[in-house]
Amino acid sequence: MKPAFQKDEALLADIAQARARSQPRLWWLGQSGFLLCAAGKTILFDPYLSDSLTRKYGATDKPHVRLTERVVNPRRLEGIDVITSSHNHTDHLDTETLAPLLEANPQAKLLISRANSAFVLERLGAVGSQLVEVDGGECVQVAGIEFHGIPAAHNTVERDQAGHCHYLGFVARVGSLCVYHSGDTLRHEGLAPALRRFPLDLALLPINGNKPERRVAGNLSGPEAARLAKDIDARWAIPHHFDMFAFNTETPDEFEAECRRVGQEFRTLRNGQGMDL
Repeated sequence: MKPAFQKDEALLADIAQARARSQPRLWWLGQSGFLLCAAGKTILFDPYLSDSLTRKYGATDKPHVRLTERVVNPRRLEGIDVITSSHNHTDHLDTETLAPLLEANPQAKLLISRANSAFVLERLGAVGSQLVEVDGGECVQVAGIEFHGIPAAHNTVERDQAGHCHYLGFVARVGSLCVYHSGDTLRHEGLAPALRRFPLDLALLPINGNKPERRVAGNLSGPEAARLAKDIDARWAIPHHFDMFAFNTETPDEFEAECRRVGQEFRTLRNGQGMDL
């Protein structure tokens, strides 16, 4: 198993130091999970901080063998203002991650797609007072942070009977920063036009690709993520959705090579690693 760049006490100390010096900073927590501290606010994007999927699928023909060690117990992450869940797949909506997080952060709000509210309540239980719903094309203010719902295709832009998107990405405007977290998505016709409306400092994009033989919904490949970041004029592209499960990963090599080819600034983080913004 790959060691984290930093974990537990070292990671928590890094977070505390960034908060103390009011330094905007982003950490990759593994899979699609990111922690962002900026302008006195803390956002936790799509965390997966358990081994629930490894246990669930351990005796099946699709084992979720973990590649990189967990960076922190979710109970130890405090001072969170907003947690996002872009869709209902367990690596984005994990009871073993979200229940202790919401208990440790009773003030935190959980931002979800309106189409998924019934499912979220069924999975997580009595968290209704902490839920905030948004749809694709909508904007909500949560804890003083502006969030925009961006339709995502995983593998299609799927909607419920009322037309609400099951899969979302989020654009967060916090202080002077503007950050796009993709959730899980392929490129679709409306994605780049929706994102070009924003002066994006960061684009957090999946790179594990779309391979039907894995028998899971797909995502952007590394080169596709690099080209999307360039097309939406993101200042920095940061890859995610790799180095978690052996059956569903890619190396960032092709992403990095394509970023260099098209002239897109990028930063590849290791699990638990942060970067100043």
